[in-house]
Amino acid sequence: MAEKKKAPAKTAPKKTVIKKKAPAKRKSTSKKKTQSPRSFWKGLIILGFKLSLVVLAILVIAGIYLDTVVKNRFDGQLFTLPTVVYSRVLTLAPGQNISLQTVTQELDLLKYQKVRQPQRSGEYSSSSTKIELIRRPFEFQQGPEPDRHVMLYFNADGLQRIENRTVKKEMGFLQIEPQFLGMLDADDDQQRLFLRREQFPEVMVDALLATEDRDFYQHDGVSPLAIARAMVVNAKAGRTVQGGSTLTQQLAKNLFLSRERTLWRKVREAYIALILDYRYSKDRILEAYLNEVYLGQTGGEAIHGFGLAAQVYFGRPIEELRIDQLAMLVGMVKGPSYYNPMRFPERVKDRRDLVLRLMMQEEILSPRQYEMAANRPLDVKKRASISTRQPAYFQQLKWELKEKAGEAYQRGEGLRVFTTLDPLSQQKAEKAVERIVPQLEKRAGKGLESAMVIVDRQSGEIRAMIGGSRTGFDGFNRAINAKRPIGSLVKPAIYLSALESPEKYSLATTLDDKPISLKGSKGTAWTPRNYDRKFRGQVPLYYALSRSLNVPTVNLGLMVGLNKVTDTLVKLGVNSQEINQVPSMLLGSISLSPYQVAQMYQTLGNGGRKAPLTALKAVVNTDGVLLYENFPRSSRVVPEQATWLTIYGMKKTVSEGTARFLNSKYSWAALAGKTGTSNDSRDSWYAGIDGREVAITWLGRDDNKPMKLTGSSGALRVYADYLSMRSPEVFNLPWPNEVTTAHFDLQENKTLKPDCSGKENIPIWDIKGQYKAECEMGNTPAAWLTDIFGF
Repeated sequence: MAEKKKAPAKTAPKKTVIKKKAPAKRKSTSKKKTQSPRSFWKGLIILGFKLSLVVLAILVIAGIYLDTVVKNRFDGQLFTLPTVVYSRVLTLAPGQNISLQTVTQELDLLKYQKVRQPQRSGEYSSSSTKIELIRRPFEFQQGPEPDRHVMLYFNADGLQRIENRTVKKEMGFLQIEPQFLGMLDADDDQQRLFLRREQFPEVMVDALLATEDRDFYQHDGVSPLAIARAMVVNAKAGRTVQGGSTLTQQLAKNLFLSRERTLWRKVREAYIALILDYRYSKDRILEAYLNEVYLGQTGGEAIHGFGLAAQVYFGRPIEELRIDQLAMLVGMVKGPSYYNPMRFPERVKDRRDLVLRLMMQEEILSPRQYEMAANRPLDVKKRASISTRQPAYFQQLKWELKEKAGEAYQRGEGLRVFTTLDPLSQQKAEKAVERIVPQLEKRAGKGLESAMVIVDRQSGEIRAMIGGSRTGFDGFNRAINAKRPIGSLVKPAIYLSALESPEKYSLATTLDDKPISLKGSKGTAWTPRNYDRKFRGQVPLYYALSRSLNVPTVNLGLMVGLNKVTDTLVKLGVNSQEINQVPSMLLGSISLSPYQVAQMYQTLGNGGRKAPLTALKAVVNTDGVLLYENFPRSSRVVPEQATWLTIYGMKKTVSEGTARFLNSKYSWAALAGKTGTSNDSRDSWYAGIDGREVAITWLGRDDNKPMKLTGSSGALRVYADYLSMRSPEVFNLPWPNEVTTAHFDLQENKTLKPDCSGKENIPIWDIKGQYKAECEMGNTPAAWLTDIFGF
């Protein structure tokens, strides 16, 4: 048992031996430390290799991602493009009743340059009988047409001949390109006119490359040489005065990146530039840059691309700009706000001249060309604007695009919309309102508002629209939305209703002009009076219409019947829901907008054929495919004979009635018209018709207070001023069948008595030629004929 207890003591030496081995381990560790330099570098290399693999993987992944982003953008629709809106296309044809002056006004409005001898598109010369011009190339709704060098020959009757000067052949017609009006429905504040690479002038491209990127066609998207050169220049200047970014890098930044100034953004910018240069041709990249570059701002909208900038600052297509003008645009690339030609013309001129000097150094310009260009003024527009946009007209256009074009109209796809707006009519109407309304305010008081709607007499196409006295203000559109009592403008519909029954009524029918009083359903009395407070006893029907007499009109309307008058108004284009069938409707208590009145009078002016009013002509996509087209159409809604006789009475209004103010100057034009005044002179109206247009003018106050203006002293004066600038065409409606001249004797009381040998001649609707037959037989008019004159 004693031996077993001593056994553990024998293990003690083993423990001691283990402790003695510890120094050996420390010696081994010390040996590793002596090898650390080689191991450290080896480890560092391995770490660097691993990090390089990670960076390479990141770059590859980033490259794949950025490549996908670039491909999706460039292979799809590169830009969100607004809809471009144009005016109507002026089509000229031999035999057309259009004057040389009108054509030159159109060319001036389109910014054609008058020269001694046209040499390039956008230039013209004129004499007393002919115009020589080089029509610009343009993509019309039917397709693209090249420029055309033509001669137009005129005489007193209008355009006689069109000659193609290039091939020395006569032409059957010539289209003049429309005016650029503005843009619709951009999804952001960016606006641009997209142009293909070949549409940009080569001299401008050369100027851009000489100024911004001389090695554009040599580098691979990034130019180390340009970066080094910029670093040297900036180091010498002590500040950043020159950048090293290529055009490709600038494009990459503008299209794909933000404006943050970080190293990571510059890396991505360079990477995208390399991808762009690898995947796409230099011209494709340049095309994108020329359409993307930022060149200023106007009206809260950013101007992108040289194509739109040419229109904004010079009002011309870019291919027609002079070298100095192109140089100015190139110079603005460096800083459009700093080099704003409207605010800092001297600064901009210095920058422009620098670009011109660089062009001379690169031998793009000769010293003589440089001197000529540098000595020119800037010649920019007085006000930078994207277009001559008409807000009232554009409101109507937007509604029609939605209602008529439907799904064919897509926002952001760069569609081209052709409208019916006549730029001459719109311009002259605006000037008339801006000039006459302030004069009328001296009598009517401040706050006088106005509206005008001018439509083609035959097609119903809207040629001009003004929604207020501030013609360029995009606010409440009184032409469409303001419904006001139309006063005496309703009267032609009443007389037309009567004249549709030739067995009962004619222009010579005698009407009572005596005091009347009508009792209403609530016991109230309505006592209509003539404007001059006079009563004439009896008057011929045409006389009552031309003098706009109230009492005879009410008597006639009551004899015809309110239902009949309402039916006529609806046929002319008035919505039946707008009509309240009470006797006061016979004096214009009906409230209509100028647009609605224009439809009514278009039907009258077109001989009883109604053509729905429209502002939209066609919609074309970027590939030239016609998506929508409106074809003018009209349909007969009231008898031609009755309409013709009504227009005859309205011509009497101009020649001897309430609108005779026009007759002294325009008697040759055989104008028709109608004045209108609502109760207490709250509304002043005039409806004017010439051979070309129907024009509706309204004046009034938004607070509906009286303004001391009648139709003849207010709205008529605006229309007269419009005609002084937009010379009217002769208004001749062909004589309808069964309308013939009847002879009368003028009685002492100014009424007419039928007499086949009488000296007073009045046209009548001679049903089946009965009157003509009676008079040719030498007989006195039959009893039926006497009856319709009220005897």
